Parts: sequence; C-alpha cells; structure tokens
Amino acid sequence: MAVDERHVREAPEPGVSGGLGLLKGLAVTMKHMLRRSVTQQYPEVKPDLPARSRGVIALKQENCTVCYKCARECPDWCIYIDAHKETHPPASGGKARSVKVLDRFAIDYALCMYCGICVEVCPFDALFWSPEFEYATHDIVELIHEKEKLEEWTYTVLPPPELEIGAEPVAEEAGSTDVTPGIAALAAPGGAAPSAPPASASAPAPPASAPAPAASPAPAAEAPAAPAEPPAAAPAAAPAPAAAAERVEVSIDQETYDRVYAELIAKGTAERVAQGQARRAAMIAARKKAAGEA
Repeated sequence: MAVDERHVREAPEPGVSGGLGLLKGLAVTMKHMLRRSVTQQYPEVKPDLPARSRGVIALKQENCTVCYKCARECPDWCIYIDAHKETHPPASGGKARSVKVLDRFAIDYALCMYCGICVEVCPFDALFWSPEFEYATHDIVELIHEKEKLEEWTYTVLPPPELEIGAEPVAEEAGSTDVTPGIAALAAPGGAAPSAPPASASAPAPPASAPAPAASPAPAAEAPAAPAEPPAAAPAAAPAPAAAAERVEVSIDQETYDRVYAELIAKGTAERVAQGQARRAAMIAARKKAAGEA
C-alpha cells in the first residue's frame, strides 16, 4: 500500500532540549548529594511524638458502658466486644437493676486503618489515642490485643497540648452562676420567668377560701412517697464505684517507675514520653507482683 509523503511525520532531531533536561536532572542529584543527611538513631533515641499522634487505641474499662457504638461505627469491623447482663438487687426498695458487664474488648490491629471513628463516637470517653507504636509481632494473629493490653496503653496517653499564647479560653455560659436553678429552669422556655412571680403572689389568696383545707391532705398523702425515692436512687449508684474500685485496687510500683524513668531520661528520651512509658512499666510490674502474691 502506497503512503503519501504528505502524511508521513518525521521525528524531530535531538537538539538542545534533550540536553537541557539531562542537565537539570544532574543538578538536582548534585544538590541532594552534597547536602548533609540527618538520620535519627531510632532504637537508642526515641522520637518525641506529639500528644495527638495516632499510635494505638487505648481502652479505659471504667468508662465503657458496653453500648457497642464503636463496634457498629467501625468501617473495618475490627472491634470485638462480648458482655453479659447481671441483675443487682435493690439496696432498699425499688426495682432490681440490670447492668452490662464487659467480658471482652479486643481490637484487631491487622485490620485497623487508624481512622479514629471509634474514638470520636464513644460517648463516655472510654477510647483514647496513644502514641505507642512499638507493638510489632512475628505473627499476624498476635495483632489482636485484648482489653488487658489496651488498658496498659492508657498509661502512655499524653496530656493534651497547652493553649497557644494569645489563645482565648473556652467561653462559659453567661449567667449560670448568678441565677438560681429554679429560676434558670423557668427562664429556659423564654417568657416563663416573668409569669412565675405573679403565680407565687396569688398563692396566699386561696388559703382564705374553703377549698384550701381540702388541698392539705394531698401533700400529706404524697409525703411518704417522696422520701422513699431518694434512698432507692442513692444506694443504687453505690455498686458502680465498688466495682470500679476492684479493678483499680493495684497501685503502680514506685521502684520500677523511678528506675525506668531514670533510664529513659539518661538515653535522651523526652520527659513526657519517659513518664508514660515508666508508668506503664510500673503498672505491669505491680500487676505481676499482685498475681504472684495471690
């Protein structure tokens, strides 16, 4: 098949443009080759991570109410929660209370993509970001960490950074301390507060009328029921602190804390990172001692 010469495109001859690109590439290479390389000696020198670093997710068991919200919102389905219900008898009158008890809380970090949705949706502040990142394992199955390990990481959670210079503090609600609770509750709907004083002013008028004596038996009948409610509500909340006290009865080992803290400071570790790692080591040592004595 013949090809018309008018439709044949000839390749451009190599000229100055090709050599200019080569020179630019060599210039970039020389610039980086002559620059001094700075490498952090990681195993010996720990990095000073910011307070909001996303290392692992730590669990505070005392705050968990087993609402399953974190497991439902997790896009990777890497949170496993098991619980059972216990019925606590009433302390003095009233109905028996049904309480959820956490049996298992595990996170599979082989599936976790560190999006932080579980930390954000937790309504009771039971999940926190910890800067701990040294949890590599030899087997992928070992990346499923249970609640005991997640609770140990809570001691490495760093405090939030301080406000910057010149930053405005959080504004408090105006007038919350100047108004009594009763008046504040009436003032919430708007326009109800001004109507309250006339109602109280008109109250003395009914006692002169005949129906006033008939109204007195009603408070008398309600009087026995009123004291019965507070005693039932107050002791009912007592089992929760008792259960929490059983879980936090082990205090940290001060000797281990001082030793680990001194070693990390001598290595050049940042103070707040050293405090968190020393607190975690002291808690692990205290639990081992408690288990050995038991």
